[in-house]
Amino acid sequence: MKVVRVLLVGAKGRMGQAIAAAAEAADAVIVAGLDQGDDLAKEIGACDTIVDFSHPSATDEICRICLGAGKPLVTGTTGHSTEERALLEKATKSLPVVFSPNFSVGVNALFWLTRKAAEMLDKDFDLEIVETHHRLKKDAPSGTAKKLAEMLCEVRNLDYAKNVAHGREGLIGERSAVEIGVHSIRGGDVVGDHTVMFAGRGERLELTHKASSRETFAVGALRAARWIVGHPPGLYTMEDVLGLTAAK
Repeated sequence: MKVVRVLLVGAKGRMGQAIAAAAEAADAVIVAGLDQGDDLAKEIGACDTIVDFSHPSATDEICRICLGAGKPLVTGTTGHSTEERALLEKATKSLPVVFSPNFSVGVNALFWLTRKAAEMLDKDFDLEIVETHHRLKKDAPSGTAKKLAEMLCEVRNLDYAKNVAHGREGLIGERSAVEIGVHSIRGGDVVGDHTVMFAGRGERLELTHKASSRETFAVGALRAARWIVGHPPGLYTMEDVLGLTAAK
């Protein structure tokens, strides 16, 4: 298998360090590890692809430099504003991009199973999502939980802005049939737990994924880095990388 040359952005972060540690075993070499203030344009010529786990505010610059150099992008950065997400999606018209809030094989199986369960179970089943992460995580809900909610909205023909409830407090009345609850827990050193609940009358289905190490995310991101090289422009997900979209 050909070794892929990776330019790593966000190298000092938790995920950046995990990717660097996993690179050799994943047939990848990190040609440079960059962080805020480093010159991406200076280093980009030596790589096959960029892997980005930095900050959403860097999205515009990263996309612009990747477009100029004709280099594909793999990004797991979450917490984008509507404007930042639009910039990323605009770049995919001319650039192959794998964007995923979670590169774990197991989590992407959770995405697939969640969609299938939502398609099978009727609207009598209430939908709730609970995610737990370490105390240092800055954004909420997690990108994975948000994607799960977006998928459920798509299947149920709901609007994320109108139908997703982020926690509940006070005398709020009965739960709406067109509501999706999303709840964020922060504490300790939890790498990432996600549960999707389908609650019906007399029965409840729960789909849960628990991550105990960032290595699983790092290996998945490097797998995506190998996969994206040579693909045409477009917005891809880890489900594309794993071939799960063909199984929908």
